[in-house]
Amino acid sequence: MKFNWGTGIVVAFIAFISFILYFVVMMNKDRNDHHLVTDDYYQQELQFQNDIDKLNNAKNLEQNLSWKKTDSGMLISFPENLQTQKIAGNIELYRPSNKHLDYKAPIKLTDHSFLIPSDRLLEGRWNIRVDWTYEDNSYLYKQDIVY
Repeated sequence: MKFNWGTGIVVAFIAFISFILYFVVMMNKDRNDHHLVTDDYYQQELQFQNDIDKLNNAKNLEQNLSWKKTDSGMLISFPENLQTQKIAGNIELYRPSNKHLDYKAPIKLTDHSFLIPSDRLLEGRWNIRVDWTYEDNSYLYKQDIVY
């Protein structure tokens, strides 16, 4: 069999088609778990303007929330000039690398601080979200932190 232009073109087409099929198969293999960041992503997107309003309310406070790492865990401090009985809401810690480590708790204060125990937290990156109300005003504290 002679190798001529026609044979070369057919071999080139077969090689190209094989190359494309190889990449199609490799891209369709389910090696990674593709999922949305949160299960209710679209519902959260609808609440985006509401979150912006809450963030602006929090910026207008004399003193905003703060957090610090202690031996016991993460200590979240609320403004000292507010009455703790009137503070309500939720604290959420989101771990981008593993959703099974996420933490959510209602805010129950006896003093102006809330402690998240260190056994619930691993060192690394966390997204903290504190959605809280005080006297019918809504506030939001969001920050990406390294614990």
